[in-house]
Amino acid sequence: MTPMHFSFSSAFILGLMGLAFHRTHLLSALLCLEGMMLSLFIALALWALQFESTSFSTAPMLLLAFSACEASTGLALLVATARTHGTDRLQNLNLLQC
Repeated sequence: MTPMHFSFSSAFILGLMGLAFHRTHLLSALLCLEGMMLSLFIALALWALQFESTSFSTAPMLLLAFSACEASTGLALLVATARTHGTDRLQNLNLLQC
C-alpha cells in the first residue's frame, strides 16, 4: 500500500470512527460525514487519473454532487432541529416523538 493510499484510507477510517464514537452534537456528525466524503472524492479522483480513462472521470463529479446534496440536507436538518429543540445535541432528540 502506497503512502497516498494509506493516508486516504486512514482519513476515511478516522471519519468513520468519529461518526461512530463521537455522538454528542449533530454538527460533529455532519463534519465527520463531510470528511469521509472528501477523502472518498480525492481517492476516486486520483483513481480516475491513474487509469487515464474518460469513463472513470465522471464518477468523482457525481460523488461531489451527491456530497453537496447531503451537506445541504444535513444543514437544513440541523437548523430545523436547533429551532424546534433549542439545541443540536443528539441525546435530546427522540425519534419516537412526533
